[in-house]
Order: sequence, then structure tokens, then C-alpha cells
Amino acid sequence: MSKAFLVLDDGRIFEGLSWGATGRAFGEAVFQTGMTGYQETLTDPSYHRQIVVMTAPHIGNTGMNREDNESSKIWVAGFVVRNPSPITSNWRSEKSLVDVMLEQEIVGISGVDTRALTRHLRDRGAMRVGIFSALDLTREEMVIEVRKSKQMTGSFLSEVVSTVKPYIVPATAQKRFTVVALDLGIKSATPRAMSQRGIETHVLPFNATYDEIMALDPDGVFLSNGPGDPATMTETVNLVRELLSEEVPIFGICFGHQILGRALGFETYKLQFGHRGINQPVIDKRTGKVEITSHNHGFAIEAPVDTQFATVFGPGQVTHICLNDGVVEGLELLERGAFSVQYHPEAAAGPHDASYLFDNFIALMQKYPRKIGVA
Repeated sequence: MSKAFLVLDDGRIFEGLSWGATGRAFGEAVFQTGMTGYQETLTDPSYHRQIVVMTAPHIGNTGMNREDNESSKIWVAGFVVRNPSPITSNWRSEKSLVDVMLEQEIVGISGVDTRALTRHLRDRGAMRVGIFSALDLTREEMVIEVRKSKQMTGSFLSEVVSTVKPYIVPATAQKRFTVVALDLGIKSATPRAMSQRGIETHVLPFNATYDEIMALDPDGVFLSNGPGDPATMTETVNLVRELLSEEVPIFGICFGHQILGRALGFETYKLQFGHRGINQPVIDKRTGKVEITSHNHGFAIEAPVDTQFATVFGPGQVTHICLNDGVVEGLELLERGAFSVQYHPEAAAGPHDASYLFDNFIALMQKYPRKIGVA
């Protein structure tokens, strides 16, 4: 393996070894704290245009398989690890991680002091980064190249990760509801979780219109996770306001949570280093229950956490906050069927503390039925 460099836009450089494809890669530097689930991380569309640093030091030992993919490809812009496993030792493995990275031309770097890198990002915040291997550039030239790359703030990325054509995920249990899922970068585990609860999910492109959604006569609308800056999603925010005006039950997660928040009139802002991992503590303010949750977001909503708030759609409240930093993690309208959380109830990979939220969505569609005869 040849020498490789990880270059941050503040000028700091980490040396390591080329791993996966060689060349150069640019993105936002983020760290992921999960000790398992690297395959789900790599194939999560929410990581589009991000270079992911794994804080767990040993990555790749379980290999890769088709069943655990969250989408059709790896979305991360680059991958940073301390010690890649030289072998795979899991009975479900079909290929090694490095082989899949080579097939999909994902540039990686190994041998990096990921602990020092993570501490640097926690102190300085998320920033642009580049991985360089097999390239004849000076250190100064590499820093210049990184500083020329795009920033995440202001990035409109849903059009890149969203499905082009609508598709249906049928209910595997007895069908009870029809839901339209707006694909802003959806993970395959999400419609699968709804399918198991008797929901037939119609996954539509990010730019689906109000008429296209309502033509399916859905019992509810789901707003998925996804990458990019929620401030760029003006048309989607306006669509959600139309749906709220018609009292369509809505459930949003992650990026969808931010979209709902903006539809209610709140601003969003860039977090210093974001929440990414499967061990984030969140408290439900209504019950005092603490959940360990799976996160992947770099933006958050500005909303009052101690009092109810007024919107054109009626009163609402913040339902969940992060115990690490007080970030708003959940919202609900009190007199209309809409709620959202900033994390992943499908939790692939991750804890199952929040899976009940899909049941809450069902309860919401029962409370605000759009069809005669809905139980």
C-alpha cells in the first residue's frame, strides 16, 4: 500500500496508507461513533458528499453482503479508518469491504489516528476534507484543492439521491394503511419497518407534487432522511404546508424532521460537528424516558424547548431533546396529525428503543383517518 494523506481545510494533515481505490476524494469531514454497522453507514444516502471517519478502530471484519445494504450503492465520498481487518470472518459475508470499495471506486485511507482526528473535529467543527493517494502534489497544493471544494451549507442534494421512478413496498402483514414516502434519501430499512406493520408504502421522488401524492389517496405521508442543507428545500417545505393544510397525517425523520420544522416556521442551523452514531441519548420530555438512538445529521431546528409554540396549523411542542447538547430532537402538532424526530427509528444499525414511533404513526393515522372505514 502506498502513502496517502487526509487534508483538512484548516491546514492540518494526517498521514496514512492508501486503502480502497486510489486517487482523490472531497467532502465534509464527519465522524461516526458506532462500533458496528459500517455497511449500513456506507450505503446510507444521507452520507452523500461526506468523508466518514469511523471512531471504532477495527473495521471490515464482518465483510459485506447484499442483504444489509440501505441502498443500491456506497454513498460516502471517502472512508477513513484506523485498522482495516485483513480478513472477513462472518458467515454472512459475500465480499470483503476493500473489494467493494475498489469495485465502486471509493477512495479510503487507513492507519490514521482517528482518535486524534475526531478530537480535532470536535474542537474545530465539521469542515471540508480531502483524501489524496497516488498523486504528486505538495502539502500546500493539497490544502488549496480542499479549500476549493464545495461546502455542505447551501448544498441541495436530494435530487442526486432520490429515486427517479416511484415504487411500491407492499405490506408483509395484513394491509391496514397506504403511506406515501417522500424519498429525500430514504434507507431501505424504513419502508421495511412499515411493511411489517401492515403499511403499503409508495415511495415517490423528492419532487413529487401535491396532486401526485393525493392521487394515491394516502392515509399518511412519511418524510425521509437525506443529505444536504434543509434551507435549500423550499419547494418541499411548501409541499408539506399544503399537506398540513389538508390535515394529512405526517411523520418525518432526520432530514424530514428539519423539513417539517421549517414548514412550521422555524429556522435550521448547522451544528458544530453533528450527531452521527448509534449511541445518542435522547429524552422524551413528555414522559422523562431516555432512549438510546441512531443519528446522522449535521443540521438542527431552532425551536423553544420549554414552552408550547404557536403555528398557523395550531399549537405544537418540542417532544425530544438530546441529552448531550440540548439539540431539538422531536416535534409535534397538538391539534393536527404531524410529528417528527431527528433520529432513525428503523435503527439499521443501532438500538431499537425508538421503533415504537412507527406504531405512533399508525395511531396518528387512526386518529386522523382520511378514508372511511380505517380502523
